Amino acid sequence: MSPEELNQRASRIRLLCLDVDGTLTDGRLVYDGEGRETKAFHVLDGLGMQLLEEHGVTVALVTARRSAAVQARARDLGLQHVHTGVKDKAATVRMLCASLGLAANEVAHMGDDLPDLPALGLAGLAAAPANAHPWVAERVHFVTALRGGQGAVRELCDLILVAQGHRAAVLERFGAA
Repeated sequence: MSPEELNQRASRIRLLCLDVDGTLTDGRLVYDGEGRETKAFHVLDGLGMQLLEEHGVTVALVTARRSAAVQARARDLGLQHVHTGVKDKAATVRMLCASLGLAANEVAHMGDDLPDLPALGLAGLAAAPANAHPWVAERVHFVTALRGGQGAVRELCDLILVAQGHRAAVLERFGAA
């Protein structure tokens, strides 16, 4: 896909849906001695999601696993749309579109593995982290240079922010205008 077409797709985005394991995390599942799951999230991704929300792009987490860590991270970031235990991610994306009054071409979805394919197929901008399964990576519009859990989501957030003309405002907010 040409950079111009990618930029055009990103300029329309009003909803970013994100898988969690392998996208917002490195994909490993870690359990403590009591069987409690822990996850590591990257701060770059968190700020990127907050910046999108501040500039009118809704961020939704859509994950097949149920996890207290995901709920805690979403609360920390102030995310309102958190869908865990999702069996059909495409149905959840369609439901979000309907409730927010959005068309599919206004949705970006990022995922790393086969269960994400139906939702990726709906999205106007389908993205995958660098560590995505090859069958997923070959079917998306954009593959990040960074791996899941290591800033891949921020890379997509920045792409959207730049395409929508928010780069200067973001830099100015942080005193770097």
